Amino acid sequence: MNTLRSRSLKTFWPFIVVLLLHGPLKITLAQQAGNLQIMPNYRQADIQQIIEAVGEVTGKNFVVDPRVQAQVTLLSFSPMTPDAFYDTFLAALQVHGYVALDSGDIVKIVPDANARQLPGAPPGSTGDQLITQTVRLENVGAAQLVPILRPLIPQYGHLAAHTTSNMLIIADRAANVARMLNIVARIDQAGNEEIEIIPLENASASQIVRMLSALNQASAAAGNAPGVQLAADERTNSLLLSGAQSGRLRYRALIAHLDTPTDDGGDTRVRYLNYADSEDLATNLQAQFGALGEGGAGGTSQAITIWSDAPTNALVINAPANILQDMNSVIDRLDIPRAQVKVDAIIVEVTEDKAAEFGVTWAIEAAQDNIGIGLTNFPATSTGIAQVAAATQSDIPNASLAPQGISFGVGRINRTEASWATILTALKGDATTNIISTPSIVTMDNEQAEISVGQEVPFLTGQFTATGAAQGAINPFQTIQRQAIGTSLTITPQINEGTGVKLNIEQKTSSISAGAAGAVDIITNNRTITTSVFVEDGEILVLGGLINDQLLETEQRVPVLGRIPLLGWLFRSSSTEKVKTNLMVFIRPTILRDNIQARFETDAKYQYIRDLQLEQAEEPVQLMRGASRPILPELPLLPEEVDEDGN
Repeated sequence: MNTLRSRSLKTFWPFIVVLLLHGPLKITLAQQAGNLQIMPNYRQADIQQIIEAVGEVTGKNFVVDPRVQAQVTLLSFSPMTPDAFYDTFLAALQVHGYVALDSGDIVKIVPDANARQLPGAPPGSTGDQLITQTVRLENVGAAQLVPILRPLIPQYGHLAAHTTSNMLIIADRAANVARMLNIVARIDQAGNEEIEIIPLENASASQIVRMLSALNQASAAAGNAPGVQLAADERTNSLLLSGAQSGRLRYRALIAHLDTPTDDGGDTRVRYLNYADSEDLATNLQAQFGALGEGGAGGTSQAITIWSDAPTNALVINAPANILQDMNSVIDRLDIPRAQVKVDAIIVEVTEDKAAEFGVTWAIEAAQDNIGIGLTNFPATSTGIAQVAAATQSDIPNASLAPQGISFGVGRINRTEASWATILTALKGDATTNIISTPSIVTMDNEQAEISVGQEVPFLTGQFTATGAAQGAINPFQTIQRQAIGTSLTITPQINEGTGVKLNIEQKTSSISAGAAGAVDIITNNRTITTSVFVEDGEILVLGGLINDQLLETEQRVPVLGRIPLLGWLFRSSSTEKVKTNLMVFIRPTILRDNIQARFETDAKYQYIRDLQLEQAEEPVQLMRGASRPILPELPLLPEEVDEDGN
């Protein structure tokens, strides 16, 4: 393959794909739609072998200086034409300090230090080819420009002035020669007037004046002659120069060099955010950096503005380059993905309620001709004979006044003789409550979150009823206020550098009580915890609790008679109530640092609910044959969980 020539390649390219192998380098050639496509790939290849490959592809003849030695790496990831391949070869030569000089049918490859002594490419060439260009000046002396422009020429280049013809001779690569010609054209302007006006295209006039004024002050401090005077016209973005012609010439060269477009274009940047909120961040950045503009601590008179574009979550920033660099450093540290925290609250309430009542009440009424009546009643302990009598007065008995438990009564009712009756009531009750509530919530680090589960219960707060005589129609009414009853959890987590989490917690639990003596409306039980704690990731910490043990013994009796031994129980009523409550609240945070942990926690909860639905689905729907119970679908797999076969 090393003996393959351009003529044989032209013969076979339309039909085959040719691989040119030169040790560690490889070139892939393919004929597509009549155009040769080349994908060169070199890894530490000897430059002599690359020159041979370039000659075979382009048909050029090379004379190589014996000092040309290098190991070249050139990687291509898209096809290119032979001309583009040759330009890439010239760039590789420049990187390694060599240059290709085109001399008709021969291309000489020599070190760039000797390039200016040899003929190069003709004027008008582009890219990295070495050319020699002459420039005739009309308004400025060529010798005056040499010390100004010489720092812009690399060491292997050449810059000289021919004073007789007032011409500049420039030898350099084509791209840099084009840049030099642009600067020379802007300097070579008629400027014999005392004041020159130089419009700027890219730079800010006020910034250029500030920099050049500082240069003037440094020159004056060194004992040199005063430089030119400068002023900025911000309305037209122009500079005004005044002074000696030689000084103005030097400043025109500096201004032409500074007034070049930047890579990003201007002082306004658009920064798209990935995780942070642009509106909040814009406010904070404006407060931090806004004072540095308008002659502030930043040493700039340019106003600094930062505003947010909410639809794209982007920041639009207008600031000088030095301040913009600091601002981007701050944004990089703030625009980061934040970890999430899943917090499980465990609320456990175990209550034991035991009650016992025993009482005897009686009533005696004299005969019809005699006046006399007597009874006993102990409403604080049990329902007695008086309540039973009231319940049976109307045509429709009031069942709510009937005694609870077991009641045993005896007596005699006679209209002509004395009547008597007695009721014995006994009640014993045992109640246990075992409630476990586990509200769970997920939120980002340092973000408050709240979950509330319950119902709204109406409470009577006021009423109006017409009393007495009144003119016109009266509409009685009541005012109702609804209050949330249930469980709510509000948290703000803060993750530290390790595996711990600081939690600001507000836990509320409320429920409707069964009732209490003397209450005129609904009774609610409220339990609230507000605290700040520090918990390790995955650990359980108790937030607080209540252990309440109550014993209430009540006895009502008839004075004197109630203390008679043995017979005293006929004249008294007793009740005993014992309530023991154990309430504990626990908290368990889990840090979700990435999507894998978040997915794991989601799968666990999702599958738990789905398993419950599948268990219920085994039983048929009553009275509806063929109907099915709703079931959550299977959780879809992530792309990384699917293999190449789609399984």
